[in-house]
Amino acid sequence: MASLRERFTNYLNGDNFVSRLLGKAEEKTGIKKYYLATGSLCSLGLYLIFGYGASLVCNLIGFVYPAYTSIKAIESADKKDDTQWLTYWVVYGVFSVVEFFSDIFLFWFPFYYLGKCAFLLWCMAPFSWNGSQIIYSRFILPFFLKHHQTVDSVVSDLGGQALNTAENVTRQVLQTLTSSRSLLARDGGQQALPSTSHSKEQ
Repeated sequence: MASLRERFTNYLNGDNFVSRLLGKAEEKTGIKKYYLATGSLCSLGLYLIFGYGASLVCNLIGFVYPAYTSIKAIESADKKDDTQWLTYWVVYGVFSVVEFFSDIFLFWFPFYYLGKCAFLLWCMAPFSWNGSQIIYSRFILPFFLKHHQTVDSVVSDLGGQALNTAENVTRQVLQTLTSSRSLLARDGGQQALPSTSHSKEQ
């Protein structure tokens, strides 16, 4: 517990977005960053248990900050942070698929959104043993290495079928347009003939 508290304190005193935001709040209120952070976390936890719209708040927590940090990682020269946030998004995607099916049974659980929020915060936590790294290395990567050849084959077959279908549809559309133009041109010529002959007789 002491080590976790020490990590938390070091993070609040480090150079990051949360630390700078809490630093500005500390200057205005005179309350230390540690108390502001713990009070905010407790309030957020209570809201996720009893508040209205907890699902939206939880999803925003799991998306907004990682998306912001991912953009910064893409634009930076260091590629280590790219790997970190790509790993997070892979885990987030797998979790979203699993949640789609489990949410039917778990949404009524009073601590569901609190647990989900804690899980997402653990996945994006700024240390090497965060949830994304552990879940990816222990579960997702072994599954991928075991089945990736089969998945690649299926994706390749589906891609080929989609390309053939697109070519066939395009060919049929072009043939239909060509036939329609030919019919319109022929009908237009036939309608123009009587008026031409009539003008000659006059």
